[in-house]
Amino acid sequence: MSEPDSSEDYIVLINDEEQYSLWSQSIPVPPGWRVTHGPAARQACLDYVDEVWKDLTPRSVRLRLQQAADTGRAAE
Repeated sequence: MSEPDSSEDYIVLINDEEQYSLWSQSIPVPPGWRVTHGPAARQACLDYVDEVWKDLTPRSVRLRLQQAADTGRAAE
């Protein structure tokens, strides 16, 4: 496997589950994803993802957990 081209610009994508993906700017953004950062150098995009993606749990799972916790508090 070859090393990524450091001269190529990248973008960071996010989907509705608030999951991130590093993507080459030269490839069309796939359905269900939108640009959240870039275009920028690969390392700058990786740094951005590292800074913002603290909880890897998908959004739908976080919401279900929160609803369950809220329901449990209401029953007390």
